[in-house]
Amino acid sequence: MHKQFWFKTKGYGSIGTGARTMRGWKQGLALLLTSAFTIGALAGCAGGTSGSESSANAPTPASGTKLKIEVFERGEAPAGITVTDNYWTRYAQKQFGDPNGIELSYVPVPRSEDVQKLNVMMASGEVPDIIFTYDENLVYKYAQQGGLHGLGQLLDEHGPNLKAYLGKDTLAYGTFDGKQYAIPAKRLNVGKYASFIRQDWLDELKLPMPQTTEEVYKTLKAFKEKKPGNSGDQVIPLGFSLTAASYEPIVWGMTDELNEEQRITLTHQLGSRDYPTLLPGHKEALRFMNKLYLEGLMSPDFALDKDKKKLNQDIQTGKVGMFGADGVEPLQNVYANLQANVPGAKLAALDPYTNNANKHHKPLYKPAGMYIIIPQASQHAAEAIKYLDWMSQKNVLFTMQNGEEGKHYRLDQGIPVRLDTEDAKRDMFNTGDMVIISNGLDLGDDEKNKVADLMGLPADYRELGKKAKEITMVDGIQPVRFDKPLDSQIQYGTMLQEKYDELIARSILAKKGEFDQVYDMLLSEMMKSGGDAILKERQERYKAMHP
Repeated sequence: MHKQFWFKTKGYGSIGTGARTMRGWKQGLALLLTSAFTIGALAGCAGGTSGSESSANAPTPASGTKLKIEVFERGEAPAGITVTDNYWTRYAQKQFGDPNGIELSYVPVPRSEDVQKLNVMMASGEVPDIIFTYDENLVYKYAQQGGLHGLGQLLDEHGPNLKAYLGKDTLAYGTFDGKQYAIPAKRLNVGKYASFIRQDWLDELKLPMPQTTEEVYKTLKAFKEKKPGNSGDQVIPLGFSLTAASYEPIVWGMTDELNEEQRITLTHQLGSRDYPTLLPGHKEALRFMNKLYLEGLMSPDFALDKDKKKLNQDIQTGKVGMFGADGVEPLQNVYANLQANVPGAKLAALDPYTNNANKHHKPLYKPAGMYIIIPQASQHAAEAIKYLDWMSQKNVLFTMQNGEEGKHYRLDQGIPVRLDTEDAKRDMFNTGDMVIISNGLDLGDDEKNKVADLMGLPADYRELGKKAKEITMVDGIQPVRFDKPLDSQIQYGTMLQEKYDELIARSILAKKGEFDQVYDMLLSEMMKSGGDAILKERQERYKAMHP
């Protein structure tokens, strides 16, 4: 079972952004940015009152309307293909754009800097009609300052398929101060993390599968001392990078059992994740990682690896004994490359990190994915909703997620399975980024979705994938959600994310005997830089819920 926290607070009414002008929105956002660009005048871009409910009865634009849509740029497009001109952009133009007299134009945004890019575009007024982010606080900031169209009436008149597909529970995540400002994508899989270990190393050393944090330590020590698999002096017992998939399974796994007040007040929501900064057990988890580092049991250069490239390279070349991962991600390519490089290499999934009650805590995603929003500067809000409504139709959704039978997929027991062909590789490289209303393959049936999720893996890895997916849900905890985001998190979130990464890295790297001094100093700096304000506001919210 996993725990879900969604609290409706008392005594926090609407902020009343509806009467703000676009000039007010521009000035408000400018204060939150670092003035590295010139902010253009936004008045007149929207032709209406900032933040007001957009009229669904506006005249239909003449043929030739251009609808601009954000798309993530990940640098993964095959040669000769771009994220703005590919199989699916042309499909959408033909199936939706042409019949409606709309030219679709896709605007690339680097995934690694999407928030910064959105801030620049929103402040300048040169922003696509459809944009999105995983950062709930950012959405609320935009809404609070009058920068977004209200979507309730537009959805009622132009989004019947979209409303039916998402359902009330998912749509509720896009409601702020009682008003629909965002369309949350449906998230099919809420599990985040699993860990993997070299089973062939365990077999060679006749070691049992580690089941607790202490057993992890003993296993890693054995890997370092015995150097299994001909790993020699290059052995890395615990593969590690400065990414959430490496440290969150340990940090959350070692947090103590919590009561409701601790869970609500002692976390920070920074960006799209809850951070367990003040939870009991957090410091000891960092102390454990510092111990591993000092004893040479983890990747020595982890602090420089912020994208997992070095970690994946070390796994694939057979140096790593154990590592944390985003679900089944390593089973896509990393495992196959490992087995090609190291004959006989075998991975097993495990859930080893435990707290004081022998529980295996780990964070979950909320059941909503990215937040799709329409800037107030857009003059094509109705067309934007129509585009999303078209995408949510069952046949369109299926086609865009799977492609054409025989060209991109084959059916196996009624489940579409991606073909390993040049057509499939070329055409399907970013279908997940095109189908923005769904985070994950959705066949309209929960059991089919689970089977399909595994069918996307190589046949030899599906049982391992099933085990890993089960692990992602064990003792899982969903993020706390209030009906109104915290102003302090909106104000300090970006800066505190950077400070948290610094807390993680420098605490792990602390010299022997200096851990407490380094950790306490960095945590104090983090609290002075906005953490105290978040703690205070969360305590006030909790008191409001329990008068």
